Amino acid sequence: MSLLAQTLRLAFQIAIVWAGGFILAVVAQAALPEKIGISLPSNTDIILPYSRIGFWTCMLAALTVTALVVIRAMLMDFGVRPMR
Repeated sequence: MSLLAQTLRLAFQIAIVWAGGFILAVVAQAALPEKIGISLPSNTDIILPYSRIGFWTCMLAALTVTALVVIRAMLMDFGVRPMR
């Protein structure tokens, strides 16, 4: 596979992961109620809504997968091949 084909495939994989992450994040924020969440003990009543937790979890997952795909591509560029 040529370098251009590998680069396009990598860009497409990253775009799919980010699109899926955004869709999941928006669905989580829309489906979960804003008033229900985790109360953090402090002087003032701090509540962390489940909808925000779901949103940032999906974003973190998309970022993590992107980083892993990019690191794998970089290792393959350096000549490291996956073990079988």
